[in-house]
Amino acid sequence: MSVELRNSFRVDDYAMRYSVFMPRLYNFCLSLGMEPDKMMPSRAFCSDENQGYPIIMIAKHFGTFPFNHGRVGGIVATDRHGPHAHHGEDLVIIQASHVGYEPETGEFGIYRRLQTEEHECSTDCGAICNVIDWYKREYDFACAQIKLDFIDGEHLVVIDNQLVSDEREEGLLLNFERLIDMERGLEAPVGQLSTARVYRASGEYVKRVGKMWPTYRKAIGRNLFPDLFTFHRDMGSNIDASRRINRNLIKSMPTILCSKFPPLSAAQVNVQVEFDRTFRSIVNEPAYRGKWVVFISGIHIDVSPSEGQIFPHTKYVPWAAYVQNDAGEGYTLEQDELFRVLANQSSENPNKIDLTEVIGNMKRDAEIKIRADEA
Repeated sequence: MSVELRNSFRVDDYAMRYSVFMPRLYNFCLSLGMEPDKMMPSRAFCSDENQGYPIIMIAKHFGTFPFNHGRVGGIVATDRHGPHAHHGEDLVIIQASHVGYEPETGEFGIYRRLQTEEHECSTDCGAICNVIDWYKREYDFACAQIKLDFIDGEHLVVIDNQLVSDEREEGLLLNFERLIDMERGLEAPVGQLSTARVYRASGEYVKRVGKMWPTYRKAIGRNLFPDLFTFHRDMGSNIDASRRINRNLIKSMPTILCSKFPPLSAAQVNVQVEFDRTFRSIVNEPAYRGKWVVFISGIHIDVSPSEGQIFPHTKYVPWAAYVQNDAGEGYTLEQDELFRVLANQSSENPNKIDLTEVIGNMKRDAEIKIRADEA
C-alpha cells in the first residue's frame, strides 16, 4: 500500500525537542488513566546510532527500556505486537522515520558523523536515501534525455527511445497523454533521430511551461513535472529491508523527487503509510484487547551535532496518534489536534528516573552468582 504525500503534514510549527516531547507524551498517557508502573513503551525507530538519544529519553521518562518494534527506516514490525502486549498492561508505541538536518546550510537528509575520521556528513536516513537513489537516477536520466525544442513555430518534445519503449519491466514511465499530442499515437512521431523520437507537445503542456519554453533544443530538466511520470519497479528483486520502504514510497516518488528536500518528503510519506498500516494491525490484534494502547507516529529530525557534542538535538514532529482504551474503543488524533493535546501537557515529569543514580545503584548492589552448572 502507498499513499500520496499530504501537504497538510507540517514540520516547522510542530517540531519539539525530545526533552519536551517525551514528558508531554508520558503525561498524556497518565491523563488517559494509564498507571506509571504498568506502562510498557515500545519504539519503532531506524537502527542508526543517532536514534539512541530518543531511546534514552524514553527510558528516563517511562522508567523502563523500551521494547523494540522497529526496522530500518522506521518501519513498524507489526508481527511483534503480541510479545509487546505480554510485557506490560498499558502499552505505548512510538514510531518515527528520521531525517538529518544540517543547521549551517538548512539542508535535510545529511548528518555529521563525529565518529568518522574527518567528521564528514553522510546520508540520514541511509535506508530511505538509498531507496530514493534508484528512482533519482531514473529521474535524472529522463530530465537529461527528454528535450524541448521549437522549430518553425511548433513546440516539440524529443524523447529518448528507451523512455518510449514498451518492453521495459521497470523504470520511469511517462504519462504521454499529458506531455505530447497523442493524435497520431506513439508509433507516428513527427521526426525520428538516432536515439530519440520527436513529437508535438500537448497544448496543455505548452501552457504549463509557458515563457520558459526554450527557443532551441534543451533538456526538459525541472519541467518534467511530477504528474508527467510514474515508476514501476519489480519489488521481488529487492531481498533486503528496503522492500517495505519501496512499497511505501513508490506511488509518491514523483512528488518526493520534485520537492525541495526529497529525504524530508520521503520521511513524511513513510510515516503516513506506516501509521495507516499499523493502526489497522493494532485494531485487529487480539493481544491488545483489554489493554490501553497509545500509538503515535512522527518524524525525528536529527540536527547535526557540533564539535564536542555527544548526542544530536533530536526534534520530534508528530503526525498522528491512535488511542485505544481497555474496552477496545479507539479514536485517532490528526496532526493539529495531536499537537494541541501534547502542548497542553506539562513538560515536567515528577516520575522520571535519574539514570546516573539507577546505574550507580546497580554497581553497588551485591553481585548475583550465576549457577548454570548446578541446574
